[in-house]
Amino acid sequence: MIRSRPAARTADAATRSLATLDPGASATVAYVAAPTPATATRLADLGFTPGAVVRVLRRAPLRDPVIYRVKDYELCLRREQAACVHVVEARR
Repeated sequence: MIRSRPAARTADAATRSLATLDPGASATVAYVAAPTPATATRLADLGFTPGAVVRVLRRAPLRDPVIYRVKDYELCLRREQAACVHVVEARR
């Protein structure tokens, strides 16, 4: 498993998977833990880098895929890919 962590480490207890957030929630990317280097690179290329703000926009009727807003654009991820991104949810 490939892990990409920021220099200032965020406590794992405070992080959760992006796939677990509900529509309307906002969070900040803490780190990416991907099963392959290709997946980690793809997620980084899409903007899922430590410190990036992510907002969950909407889900498909069967909960997969989900549309996210990252760095002023919208993209769609399957739950398997979103589970690789660990975030700290913003306070409401």
